[in-house]
Amino acid sequence: MKSLWSDSEAAQFSGDLAQRVYTSRLLGRESALVLHGGGNTSVKTREPDVFGEPVDLLYVKGSGWDLETIEGAGFSPCRMAHLLKLATLPQLSDLAMARELKCSLTNPGAPMPSVEAILHALLPGKFVDHTHADAFISLCNTPEGERHVRELYGDSVVVIPYVMPGFKLARLCAELYPKHAHGGTIGLALLNHGLFSFGATARESYERMIDLVSVAEDFLKKRQAWSVPAPSAQEPTADRRLALAALRREVSAQLGAPGLLVSHDSPAAWQFVGRPDLATISQQGPATPDHVIRTKRLPLVGRDLGAYRAAYTTYFEKHAAGSGQKLTMLDAAPRVILDPELGLCTVGRTAKDAAIAGDIYGHTMEIIQRATALGGWKALPAQDIFDVEYWDLEQAKLRGAGKPAVFTGEVALVTGAASGIGKACVEALLRRGAAVVGLDVNPAITTLYARPDFHGLVCDLTQEASVTAALEAAVRRYGGLDMLVLNAGIFPPGAPIADMKAELWRKVMSINLDANFMLMSACHPLLKLAPNGGRVVVIGSKNVPAPGPGAAAYSASKAAVNQLARVAALEWGKDRIRINSLHPNMVFDTALWTPEILASRAKHYGLSVEEYKTNNVLRTEVTSRDVAELAAEMCGALFAKTTASQVPVDGGNDRVI
Repeated sequence: MKSLWSDSEAAQFSGDLAQRVYTSRLLGRESALVLHGGGNTSVKTREPDVFGEPVDLLYVKGSGWDLETIEGAGFSPCRMAHLLKLATLPQLSDLAMARELKCSLTNPGAPMPSVEAILHALLPGKFVDHTHADAFISLCNTPEGERHVRELYGDSVVVIPYVMPGFKLARLCAELYPKHAHGGTIGLALLNHGLFSFGATARESYERMIDLVSVAEDFLKKRQAWSVPAPSAQEPTADRRLALAALRREVSAQLGAPGLLVSHDSPAAWQFVGRPDLATISQQGPATPDHVIRTKRLPLVGRDLGAYRAAYTTYFEKHAAGSGQKLTMLDAAPRVILDPELGLCTVGRTAKDAAIAGDIYGHTMEIIQRATALGGWKALPAQDIFDVEYWDLEQAKLRGAGKPAVFTGEVALVTGAASGIGKACVEALLRRGAAVVGLDVNPAITTLYARPDFHGLVCDLTQEASVTAALEAAVRRYGGLDMLVLNAGIFPPGAPIADMKAELWRKVMSINLDANFMLMSACHPLLKLAPNGGRVVVIGSKNVPAPGPGAAAYSASKAAVNQLARVAALEWGKDRIRINSLHPNMVFDTALWTPEILASRAKHYGLSVEEYKTNNVLRTEVTSRDVAELAAEMCGALFAKTTASQVPVDGGNDRVI
């Protein structure tokens, strides 16, 4: 592993805390060192308090911050004297420790300090770095792991046996470090956990960490245990969407709420799930206990969720009995699924959680295979894993978690999503916690939002192959479909029936009617598998109940889609799918309403453009967001017992009324 230190970059970070920020980000750039909030860093400083008295402080990474993107505000300023005094206590529960860490803050608005703050305070270096380096974990998780560590690092580090992070680890280090440290000690090796390095400067501490990790990497290379087997040439089957959607529904039942199922189609993933010894090497435990919250203790191999639940229940009952505490079992749903036909899939209540589980298990696969090549994969005992999964601090987080958003764990597909009503529908559904797939012919859809819960796909809805490919991609991304918003359509320039060309008529029908029929038909099997029942919202038009002259093709196409929705409501009710229509009118912030069309329609009615925009009973302008908010509500609890409804969103139209 190479140092990423740059003198020119470092010169832009002035002062101890800024230097701490810089090298923390360097660590965060390397996913082989830290992942998704893992690892932590600190710096010791002296600052005056409000009375001008100097106070020794430890700035340690705060909860909720990632090293890759951390700012100065992400470090918690703790009074060193308080931390060092805590280290002298013979015992302290982790919940009590968390309270004391909060009390140590000089800024009550700062984030909660890392649970390893006391350990950082104890170590002698001004700057302290901590990582969960893949190479080091590969080394540790073998039958000869401790021997390898001691031989490799000699007396340059103090070796600490595994103890769960928190007060017990700090207390053990307070006892062992002074006994074994000397002037040349540069760090700690926490077996099955990670590495600590420290130094007088940010650069020294950072580069010592790089050196320690490089030693482990070089050892693995010399023992032919660094390069994992070449990725498999196996290709995923073309049509997996129904199998994935069915699996997602079963997993959601185990979760007790809708969840997302993300497929990871990397060659490395297919290589791993194709290993003949998969059922053995994948069932030893996570790479480190730090990962158990994100990935569960073990992945599911295959799709037998009943057997997985039974095994997890046995694991809970056995280890809960030995804990001496009254514990409630968490959900028994896997977070990682390894299947020879479906590949590597990860589960989460949110797209972010599922993606994090995928990132972590991607590194876990490498660690397992390297350790296997070195002499055998050996994780920590199940009791140690259980203790972290049911840790007081993790239980407190769960109790303090807020109520999830209304559509958390659910998937929506919106057509015509790049602009206008479609884009507003995407935003309304995202605000309510859904993962959203947006389809549009406009390539801008792919970059509409850079977030894990949105996936934009270019799709020509008039082409069956394009629709099939889009649905395959959508289900691989999130596992299924719960909500469908049919919004895409065109509004051609006005023309009397006698003057309309047949070509224009066919074009409007192809986009506004035929494409919706094809998509509804293709989505029906997925909507049937929605954990909470499928929902469809059709964005219709005022022209359905009150057509206007010069809009024959548009009015007829929208009326036909509305009739299609009514028939679908009759046919799909038995499948727990409800379908409702919205009839907007005069929504001018959409691509349908070009300035030319707007001026033409206003002129047709003898009105100015501004008069035309509010030409309704309430004299109000209807926006895309107005329509989108009601479309989202139609997918929610308020419309849970409503299907085949037709609701106007038009400010009141006298012809409709």
